[in-house]
Amino acid sequence: MQAVASQTLLRTGHATEPVRPYDPAYDPLVSPNPGQGRDYAPTYWIGTAGAPPEDDGPITHDVDVDVALIGSGFTGLCTAIHLARDHGIKATVLEANRVSWGCSTRNGGQAQCASGRLKRSQWIERWGRDTALRLHEEVCAGMQTFKELIADIPCDPQPGGHLYIAHRAKAMPALEKEARLLREVFKYDARILDADTVRREYVDDREAAGAMHEPEGIGIHAGKLAFGYLRKARALGATVHPSSPVLGWETRGGVHYLRTPGGVVRARAVGVCTGGYTSQGLHPQLRNRLLPILSNSIVTRPLTPQEIEACNFRTHQVITDTRVLRHYYRLMPDGRVQIGSRSAITGRDAPQEKYRAFLERDLARKFPALAGIRIDYSWWGWVDVSHDMMPRIHQPQPAESIYYALGYGGNGVMYSAQAGKRLAQWIAGRGRELDLPIFTSKLPFPNVRELVESQAFAPFRRLGQRVLYRWYHLQDEVL
Repeated sequence: MQAVASQTLLRTGHATEPVRPYDPAYDPLVSPNPGQGRDYAPTYWIGTAGAPPEDDGPITHDVDVDVALIGSGFTGLCTAIHLARDHGIKATVLEANRVSWGCSTRNGGQAQCASGRLKRSQWIERWGRDTALRLHEEVCAGMQTFKELIADIPCDPQPGGHLYIAHRAKAMPALEKEARLLREVFKYDARILDADTVRREYVDDREAAGAMHEPEGIGIHAGKLAFGYLRKARALGATVHPSSPVLGWETRGGVHYLRTPGGVVRARAVGVCTGGYTSQGLHPQLRNRLLPILSNSIVTRPLTPQEIEACNFRTHQVITDTRVLRHYYRLMPDGRVQIGSRSAITGRDAPQEKYRAFLERDLARKFPALAGIRIDYSWWGWVDVSHDMMPRIHQPQPAESIYYALGYGGNGVMYSAQAGKRLAQWIAGRGRELDLPIFTSKLPFPNVRELVESQAFAPFRRLGQRVLYRWYHLQDEVL
């Protein structure tokens, strides 16, 4: 795609305006880069967050900086905040399109006490009990970091915990076992609720066969949070440059030359914070390290009091169910219901109406009173899943001042705050203090079992993902 000259970008006095429309079919496995100056996806978060705050405009000439951060989502902005606040370093943030254009304004707004897609029991299986306990401490510390960062940001927080609903009775034994482990080993007060308690005291999800309630969990308004992070980062001295994609990257003499349409950014250190929108050609250290997966969301019109009563919504807590292809949903502060789940395989297929129809069907299965309700917002976005289902905040080559925080697997709303803190430590020269596996190892390549999902075998990866989704559907609904 031919670059648009930075001089053509319009300034409003508040935020850099887009010069290209939203691309609904963008696919990080196909597109060489995420574009330049594209508008936001039409999400509920963008539609209700108010006008974007002022930014620093696109890069318009060559510039020398201490630290360049690629990506202005939650991770990039949190890293900039921590670099300034904790280490006295003022970062330069580069964004291809609009600020927080990718994952950060297309998620479900659920902040859970998790990192990656593995459960605590799987942490023990992989790393042993001692490491799992320390990783749990890290995640709990991350939730505290998140709470502190958002304390002065008006992002409509909905605290109260996380309700993990068993969508079938056969899922309850695994939930009971996990809850017992959380209480006895991790001293984390997870409680099991029977189906009657869930429907009477929380929500009348007609699929609920019981649930596990976790004490930590917060719903937030993703757009207001992103804009709040932007204001905070710039107030601390960071500069944020939208419409400035990195089109080329060379390293010479310890200096990174990041070529943007408006000029070359020469940086002594680079942090990569591009999430599910990481292009294959950005840097060799990132190629084939992530499995981008699409997730769809819809938001209804505001419910009437009678509809809220019919669904017995007595909580605003964040909710997920136990499907492999899980649903995440909640009642929003303005009385709407948001629900999301997995989507199409490719960006080309993502705009097909059937994926929205699937979510509407699933909403009606859970809440029959909402069958046929008007949908005011519908969108989809890419999730950065690592090949071993856990994130990495890491310096892949000790001799190179390149660092990344990637692979949250759908749990980035909360953990991006802590990942930004840890990435700032790496960049400030304190990364050797971090000794958990998510800090000491690279994002892995896929193993033999995962080759069908691998970006390294892209033609087969899509086919393999289709087969896996069919198998997951059978597990979730039939077997």
